[in-house]
Amino acid sequence: MAEATFSPNDLLVSDVPVATRNITLVSGQNLKRGAVIGNITASDKYTLSASASADGSQTPDLVLAIDCDASAGDVVTAAYASAAFDSTKLILGAGHTPATVEAAFRKKSAPLYVRVLK
Repeated sequence: MAEATFSPNDLLVSDVPVATRNITLVSGQNLKRGAVIGNITASDKYTLSASASADGSQTPDLVLAIDCDASAGDVVTAAYASAAFDSTKLILGAGHTPATVEAAFRKKSAPLYVRVLK
């Protein structure tokens, strides 16, 4: 099992309670904190959410809490299950915008929020 590292930045904003949960990031990826991830239904593993996917991961589900290199194999890591994010700090997969990610979180009634800061 690979080890993940934490790299602080100003991704989190607002006073929304922050909660994380452990997830499995599927192999073949090297993602940074703030990546918007979706759940692959068949394996219950996570990958960068891309709107054109058809495996369940097309729906944004969580936000990666720490940098994670799963290029050599699956990695158990932390993801935000509750928080508010600066829209400019999120890492979005193909076909997603801050608005589509926020809409997906609202549709799921997830306590995840995308904020556009001025």
